[in-house]
Amino acid sequence: MTVASMIDDPVLARISDALDLYNAGRRAEAREAFARMWEEIEAGDPFHRCILAHYMADAQDDPAEELVWDRRALEAADKLARERPAEPSLSVLSLYPSLHFNLADALHRTGDDVAARKHLELARIASDSLADDGYGQMIRHGIERLAARTKFERLAGAFT
Repeated sequence: MTVASMIDDPVLARISDALDLYNAGRRAEAREAFARMWEEIEAGDPFHRCILAHYMADAQDDPAEELVWDRRALEAADKLARERPAEPSLSVLSLYPSLHFNLADALHRTGDDVAARKHLELARIASDSLADDGYGQMIRHGIERLAARTKFERLAGAFT
């Protein structure tokens, strides 16, 4: 099920369409679609900016560019949490584990292991908000794999 079919929101529908391009292996086209949308929503709803930046980061080939988009996604999530902390339709807490995990991975790949450790620890802490379902397990296993791969021993084995 796509984001667009779950939520009747034209911006999310467009993000979902661009995500379909990405998932079909058409990364450059997805990046172009995401970039066009970003120009339109950059000053708009932080939820839209968070979701778009999160997927745009995934579509990057260059880790430095991925890092830029991961930071934008986290910044938008922080703004959303400040502006609408009790909005029932948005679970901002469920976004943080993935946002911090992705940021940690990009930071590690760009050589900033100090910041990567910080965000990996934040991802681990935030993962307590995730359900014990497929998504939660996927994020927790990703955190474990990154901790093991980067030899962040203090974090490795946190979920076992």
